Amino acid sequence: MTVAPTRIAVLHGPNLNLLGEREPAVYGHTTLADIDAMLHGVAESLGATVECAQLNAEGAMIDAIHGWRGGRISGAIVNAGAYTHTSLALRDALVGVAIPFVEVHLSNIYAREPERRHSMLAASAVGVVCGFGAASYEYGLRALITHLVSPR
Repeated sequence: MTVAPTRIAVLHGPNLNLLGEREPAVYGHTTLADIDAMLHGVAESLGATVECAQLNAEGAMIDAIHGWRGGRISGAIVNAGAYTHTSLALRDALVGVAIPFVEVHLSNIYAREPERRHSMLAASAVGVVCGFGAASYEYGLRALITHLVSPR
């Protein structure tokens, strides 16, 4: 599938810079650089581009989301890490910029600890992809681009 030029923001949340070394039994051995490279390749094959950012601070993530306004970004892939479960402010920023986004997680958050089973973001997302390791990002990107081309 080829689409008109589309720019997708990818926002990686706290601790995702440690991928490949942090809890590999849960998150795998793929590094964040590997994920970003894969996303660039997939996006290019679909006629899109991605800009990736990893931020540990909630306020910095909100500032990045605010920067998506003005038509510069068509959609977003968001892995908010632990902020997924706690941040109403992050949810409000995503809703406030009114850009379609897909929530992604490497692990299946619904099969983990009770405090990780609730997402503050999911109800505002186009969709949620979790539990497929690094492939969750690819599936989320492909689904988002499909949505942007022909929304439901």
